Amino acid sequence: MNTVRSQVAPVIGVLALQGAFRAHSEAFEALGAVVREVRTAPDLHGLDGIALPGGESTTMSKLLDSSGLRQPLSEALDRGLPVFATCAGLILLAGAVLDGRPDQTSFACLDVTVRRNAYGRQVDSFETDLRIEGLDTPFHAVFIRAPVIVEHGVGVQVLARHDGHPVLVRQGATMAMSFHPELAGDHRLHARFLLEV
Repeated sequence: MNTVRSQVAPVIGVLALQGAFRAHSEAFEALGAVVREVRTAPDLHGLDGIALPGGESTTMSKLLDSSGLRQPLSEALDRGLPVFATCAGLILLAGAVLDGRPDQTSFACLDVTVRRNAYGRQVDSFETDLRIEGLDTPFHAVFIRAPVIVEHGVGVQVLARHDGHPVLVRQGATMAMSFHPELAGDHRLHARFLLEV
């Protein structure tokens, strides 16, 4: 089902250096977007938005450097490129990362403080239904070694919470979440992002 509002399909990049990028590509394609996997700086040209997937945030940070993508992506984010960030993607955007490795750097373009792997190790992964602002029925969320948002600025809108902590936030053209919506078989959050790009 195509929920894209215009006649011209948006071009959505999916950072494809490491992590769960294929499921994001499939979700956006199912909604009628044109998807481009982003591995090099030229892949950023002409995007209407970008997804930063889950994965291992330290590894992703290192690969951003070795691929030469960090600076061009940072510049695109500074220009206001809309972002859909999940789990490790949230960590990459955070203004401050607690318990991060010394060699790990973020883009610091989202006014939140996160704690890496705050929900525990892989074996502590869990699923739960979330009430999300703007959705009429709960969203089944998958949390895998998920970060917790421990603080956020006044310009950050909290769209969902779990155990009192924000797990889905929006700031300007950025949607970021602790969980993995691409694994839920529910494309409503991807569709919501497409309507805003």
